[in-house]
Amino acid sequence: MTLEQPAGEMWQKIREELNEKADTKEADLAHIKEWLKKEPHLPDEFDDQRIMTFLRGCKFSLEKTKRKLDMYFTMRAAVPEFFNDRDVNRPELQEILNIVQMPPLPGLTPEGRRVIVMRGIDKDIQTPNVADAFKLALMLGDVRLAEEKEGVAGDVYVLDASVATPTHFAKFTPTLVKKFLVCVQEAYPVKLKEVHVINVSPLVDKIVNFVKPFIKDKIKERIFLHTDTNDLYKYVPKEMLPTEYGGNAGPMNDLHNAWVKKLDEYKDWFAEQENLKANEALRPGKPTNYDELFGIDGSFRQLVID
Repeated sequence: MTLEQPAGEMWQKIREELNEKADTKEADLAHIKEWLKKEPHLPDEFDDQRIMTFLRGCKFSLEKTKRKLDMYFTMRAAVPEFFNDRDVNRPELQEILNIVQMPPLPGLTPEGRRVIVMRGIDKDIQTPNVADAFKLALMLGDVRLAEEKEGVAGDVYVLDASVATPTHFAKFTPTLVKKFLVCVQEAYPVKLKEVHVINVSPLVDKIVNFVKPFIKDKIKERIFLHTDTNDLYKYVPKEMLPTEYGGNAGPMNDLHNAWVKKLDEYKDWFAEQENLKANEALRPGKPTNYDELFGIDGSFRQLVID
């Protein structure tokens, strides 16, 4: 799977949007690399391309980049169920990949945004291990840190709820959902621009309301529910979508399989990263309190769907 990279006027516009300056970006990269070496609780090194993706995602704010990278390595220690045993060939992960598809699409929107389409394959299949599904989503995120070589102007998620049933969401506990959303919002340099849910049903409203307490206010305003898929084309050009949604990007199965192959290509990298995580015993000052980080307010309960 080859991701289209921004070029020409789009590239220049994204440089401006990300606050990237040709005469200072290498100095910023060097600053972050030196900072990593000085932090006793963090790995000494991280590859340049991924650090640059963090800088871009933080609009080259050095302090925000440091916070994100610190949280990135902190999450690896805090949530081992998401970050250990990340071999895409493991049967547990293969089971999920047979029933869930979530490929980033090769093209870019006119604004320079990456579109990710997520869907289930069969409404009659039992819910797989939710933690492993979240693990795969974060694995894709890690690959994109390297593959988005020129940066993008944010992400657009299209969630197809056509096969979603109450049974599928019975295993989504508040704690697990919050852990995942803390990872996405605090530990990855994601600029989430829009979330579009298509083929909605009354079930979707309940799920969205269940998730909303765990997401930032600005993101809540970027969630759009569509009863008519044609409405999606007002936000995402039809031609860049997969065949199933009227576009020219090719069948979902082909896109999905290409990303599974890409995850396999990164197998050695995932294995090498297994022990690169924050060491709270060496953190200057107060260690991270995982209970505080992932605590659930008493008013939030398990998702109950009739």
